[in-house]
Amino acid sequence: MATISKITRKIKSDSFMMSLLDGQLRNKALDAIAKALLENKAKILAANMADLENGINSHLPEPILKRLKFDEQKLKDVVDGIKSLITLKDPLWNTIFKRELDSGLTLHKVTCPIGVIGVIFESRPDALVQIATLCLKSGNCAILKGGSEAANTNKVLFDIIHEAGIKCGVPDGFLTLIENRADIGELLKCHDTIDLLIPRGSNEFVQHIMANSKIPVMGHADGVCHIYVDQSADSDKAISIIVDAKTQYVAACNTVETLLVHKDAAKKLLPALKQALDENMVAVLGCEETRKIIECEAASEQDFETEYLDYILSIKIVDSLDDAIYHINRYGSHHTDSIITEDKEAAEKFMLLVDSAGVYHNCSTRFADGYRYGFGAEVGISTGKLHARGPVGLDGLVTYKYKLFGDGHVVADYAEGRKSFNFKDIMNL
Repeated sequence: MATISKITRKIKSDSFMMSLLDGQLRNKALDAIAKALLENKAKILAANMADLENGINSHLPEPILKRLKFDEQKLKDVVDGIKSLITLKDPLWNTIFKRELDSGLTLHKVTCPIGVIGVIFESRPDALVQIATLCLKSGNCAILKGGSEAANTNKVLFDIIHEAGIKCGVPDGFLTLIENRADIGELLKCHDTIDLLIPRGSNEFVQHIMANSKIPVMGHADGVCHIYVDQSADSDKAISIIVDAKTQYVAACNTVETLLVHKDAAKKLLPALKQALDENMVAVLGCEETRKIIECEAASEQDFETEYLDYILSIKIVDSLDDAIYHINRYGSHHTDSIITEDKEAAEKFMLLVDSAGVYHNCSTRFADGYRYGFGAEVGISTGKLHARGPVGLDGLVTYKYKLFGDGHVVADYAEGRKSFNFKDIMNL
């Protein structure tokens, strides 16, 4: 049996072939994958039912079971994502700028694939489809390691996608599924053949990946998202947004976990909000001032830095917009945070000073999603500031290279003063 090192070397070799594939061929493969997924619906749903039954018997927490579920709606969503992906512009080999350094010496900055991307994710089989198809569209090879709780679903999805891609002429190494958890340790050592790691899991898991590999890591650990209700907020609008952000899909990383309320808005908002949350079976944890207005359990300091992924919402009353911004930057995970206000200046200040990948005004945090951004899907959400930030779609899966075209040019001519640079940007590419 081939070692992980040998497998990744073969994938690295195939990644160069991937970069040469015509955009039409990549789109043809995506279309074939979408059709194959629909044709194999019964097989996919049966595999997922087996995983769900195993999860229930193993007493997996409810949020994990929600992420694990891959039903007809999830299948439709991923297929719609692939169709959307096909319509997007080819991200490869686009000239970002062209500059004449001197007569006959021209510099081009051109997009290109990253190469080999390893993605380690938990629970969500739909993530496998999104990652595989985004990497294919962007000309990258993907190595996938899903959670053992989704082993049956992941294997069926992988087999369907891989077979459809190969039939269209895509290199064998465009997609690889690692099924043995023990292989993760070996994977982390392959810094000479894997160009990027994207871990999707707990904070502890992501920190482990970063501490045990020389491979660059992109991703996020927690999704501690906030909504701040300003003093000029429309209460009806606020309640609708908060309920959506908390309950529309409670197990997602862009679900709101902490609500901050300006002290001048609290007495009007909180009783009606509490009723709406009760109707949706959401447990409320509140600060001391919140508990003077509504009946709820006390929130601890730890609650304000907790990603619940459950029907729980912590609430804190703040004295000002500045206090809300400070709290978010102090306790948040720099994922997605929203302000509800009719004051445009307050919204602008919030969106300027909150240090998060997504800052919203009068809308639900649940919009933080590659598909909803029109990216076709996402491989994950990055809360870092280098290379890619927020939902990582096609733009985050390409890098660039510089192409310099000359005609016998040598640096000595410029260093010794015989020639000089003119640095003229060439427009209308």
